[in-house]
Amino acid sequence: MSFDELLAFAGRHLYLSLGLVGLTVALIYTETARLFRGYKALRPAELTQLINRDNALVIDLSAIGEYEKGHIPGSRSVQPSQFDPESKLLAGAKQLPVVAVCRNGQASADAAKRLKKAGFEQVYWLDGGIAAWQQAELPLVKGRN
Repeated sequence: MSFDELLAFAGRHLYLSLGLVGLTVALIYTETARLFRGYKALRPAELTQLINRDNALVIDLSAIGEYEKGHIPGSRSVQPSQFDPESKLLAGAKQLPVVAVCRNGQASADAAKRLKKAGFEQVYWLDGGIAAWQQAELPLVKGRN
């Protein structure tokens, strides 16, 4: 296929061509942003290794009721409205791996961004949240720590 044939196709199918260009730009943008965001997404198995190997601090941003229904063993509950990277809980953890966790992975990604911006060196978030942890059939602890 030659360049002239591609241009002829684009001229005949303008909306398809614009859609392809839009999707390509969106993919390039999201992948570039992911590479430079400064924090890394973890799968449940990777989180388990990080906890066992590097004694990672796991911050659970779930609501109190959800946290008590089930949370990752050893995680600390912090309410999203009270989350502060400069809090006492996180004061000595700037060099430790810190993992943000929530129910579905949305709030924890925002928290990870704030942690990185506050100067934390090793910041992670659990991709898919507690739902992904449960889907991997890993244990949850009920009640408060």
